[in-house]
Amino acid sequence: MATRQRESSIISCCSTSSCDADDEGVRGTCEDASLCKRFAVSIGYWHDPYIEHFVRLSKERKAPEINRGYFARVHGVSQLIKAFLRKTECHCQIVNLGAGMDTTFWRLKDEDLLPSKYFEVDFPMIVTRKLHSIKLPTLLIAECVLVYMTPEQSANLLKWAANSFERAMFINYEQVNMGDRFGQIMIENLRRRQCDLAGVETCKSLESQKERLLSNGWETASAVDMMELYNRLPRAEVSRIESLEFLDEMELLEQLMRHYCLCWATKGGNELGLKEITY
Repeated sequence: MATRQRESSIISCCSTSSCDADDEGVRGTCEDASLCKRFAVSIGYWHDPYIEHFVRLSKERKAPEINRGYFARVHGVSQLIKAFLRKTECHCQIVNLGAGMDTTFWRLKDEDLLPSKYFEVDFPMIVTRKLHSIKLPTLLIAECVLVYMTPEQSANLLKWAANSFERAMFINYEQVNMGDRFGQIMIENLRRRQCDLAGVETCKSLESQKERLLSNGWETASAVDMMELYNRLPRAEVSRIESLEFLDEMELLEQLMRHYCLCWATKGGNELGLKEITY
């Protein structure tokens, strides 16, 4: 790929209203996710030489089903990001919403897959004038972000994104199938930590996830639960990670995976083949 100028921006959004006690539980999930990723990397689930510079290694060993879940999450999101970058030949921008301690920027740089612009924001309500003026194909990423917003707020964000960018893709990773008993237990556990899933209503099914995207301006929408995605992973990679540690409760892994999903939507970009992107 031709060498060109690339730009990275990290936008902090910590107003009085967004940094009060009501957000503490949500911000705590960033620490939890970062520690889980750091531990999984430390025992060989995937290679990330940068996370150690941002996240301490927890003394607490994480359960195998948690490690495999994060492996599937990182692998799935990464594959879609790379597919978008290759379709656009990196002439694009990435907006990573609720990025936390994510190290995607540096890992893409190592693979010579940096987009023209890469933005990270702490909270999705931040809107920058810079983004409005850019006409590049745009990839927006939200991992466990929309579920902490009310359905109205997430709909407004999705609508804003669809209206703001002519050629775009949106990747969303979050809960699904939350209406059953296992989903209710997940909700109750988070509430005990003062963390309410304000947008859980839209996490009823894969169909409700796709419908939210389509009804807010996106032209195509796809969704798979993480168990389906896990079963599509390269068998050699699955065999490798499953040999790292013993898991005797495959049913628990499947329950967890069936309650998370990866969704993606596109708008425009027909000449780039964005509608063809799949996992």
